[in-house]
Amino acid sequence: MPDTQRAIFAGGCFWCTEAEFSGTDGVLSVTSGYTGGHMENPTYEQVTAKKTGHAEAVEVLYDPQRVSYQTLLDIYWSNIDPTDAGGQFHDRGDSYRTVIFYTSEEQKALAEASRENVAKKLGMPIATQIEAAKKFWPAEEYHQNYSEKNPLHYNSYKYGSGRPARLKEIWGKDKHP
Repeated sequence: MPDTQRAIFAGGCFWCTEAEFSGTDGVLSVTSGYTGGHMENPTYEQVTAKKTGHAEAVEVLYDPQRVSYQTLLDIYWSNIDPTDAGGQFHDRGDSYRTVIFYTSEEQKALAEASRENVAKKLGMPIATQIEAAKKFWPAEEYHQNYSEKNPLHYNSYKYGSGRPARLKEIWGKDKHP
């Protein structure tokens, strides 16, 4: 078994965040779920009703010999609007905030340095928070691998949200910070 490490990212809709990490060489699994709040065993309905303090997030298990945490950060930044403190794209509210939840001091240092680099590149304040990881609650099964299970609905949602157009505005063609 490879040396497995864990990264947690909240980037708005977890379907879209999950899809961007899935299939990355070295990423062993991506799980959609909830973290950062105060309620145990939250449901999707409770989180989106803004009663739990949780954000939609993904837990990425990865082999650091095949993919670095820095690469995961680059994927993360290139798929969010880090300047939006009110949510992501058409998803509004605290449950759609952007947060990097670090699981080690090394991750914290890398996340902070990458946030500074993104701020310099964009020349504007960054709303994305960096916080210590809390308990991660996997989302209901129907949310897992959503882009693969429901590609028509997923793509309709993704493009309808304005996500791809806004990401192109922010990051340009290469989409990397």
